[in-house]
Amino acid sequence: MEPLRVPLSLLDLSPICAGSTAAQSLANTLDLARHAERWGYHRYWLAEHHNMPGIASAATSVVIGHVAAGTNTIRVGAGGIMLPNHAPLVIAEQFGTLATLYPGRIDLGLGRAPGTDQRTMFALRRHLAGDVDRFPQDVLELQAYFATPQAGAAPLPVRAIPGEGTEVPLWMLGSSLYGAQLAAALGLPFAFASHFAPAELMNALELYRRLFKPSATLAKPYAMVALNVFAADTDGEARRLFTSLQQAFLNLRRGTPGRLPTPIEDIGMVATTPEKVLLEQSLSCSVVGAPDTVRKGVDEFLARTGADELIVTAMVHDHAARLRSFEILADVTKAKRA
Repeated sequence: MEPLRVPLSLLDLSPICAGSTAAQSLANTLDLARHAERWGYHRYWLAEHHNMPGIASAATSVVIGHVAAGTNTIRVGAGGIMLPNHAPLVIAEQFGTLATLYPGRIDLGLGRAPGTDQRTMFALRRHLAGDVDRFPQDVLELQAYFATPQAGAAPLPVRAIPGEGTEVPLWMLGSSLYGAQLAAALGLPFAFASHFAPAELMNALELYRRLFKPSATLAKPYAMVALNVFAADTDGEARRLFTSLQQAFLNLRRGTPGRLPTPIEDIGMVATTPEKVLLEQSLSCSVVGAPDTVRKGVDEFLARTGADELIVTAMVHDHAARLRSFEILADVTKAKRA
């Protein structure tokens, strides 16, 4: 199979591992970002989640600043900011500040889900559950804050400073058809969360490409897809590393979220038969194995989706093993990105 040439990017949830701390997780995040920059990754994105004992990236814009300050060239951004949790002006000021400090390096991916449970959602001062219905208007408001003022035009009554004129690139995120439709209507790049919600992946990509309307931002559709990649020197070791994510996923579904578990030899040791089926479905967009296995799996995934960019994630418990996983992936995909 002829390899496809697409940019390779990295999604990090800054996992807090069993036996470790949030401080260590944030240090690991910066260390991974520095390695990713050297290995040729294009973007380094962090995700907003709240009330999650195993995720240290809740204050996403702060962590983005931490990573951007400790790197030099890699793009750094949010994958994503859950916009219904925030006033658009606040996000415009935060990311406008980041773009001012690190020009040409900041991305802003936007999601519609709260990224948390309902009680925490209200603690974030989302006063009405129906606020998600304002999501398209909030995206447009955010775009207006970032826009460069037109000569002779009256200034906006409320301005984001810093932010105004930074033209921070916006991405639409999605795990269903809604995000695909909105990204197409607004002419924005689209990133699909297939690493945990693969069911609508192909339908969303088809809808986005078919309905896409060119904009001042983007002339043609640009789709990024997410993939779990667990790489190791052997298939068996990669499968063992993968059990940390599998256990974390089951714990979340069981209503007992916690820190990222240590790996075990076989997920069948802790999962029922229905749970194993759930894992196979929910984590089907995963490539797990030694270098040759990973190369083949990535090629097949890109060929199936026709993605313009690949963003990968790996919730690996041991930091050294996590670094090695992303290093193997960078090595086996160099031909694609040459």
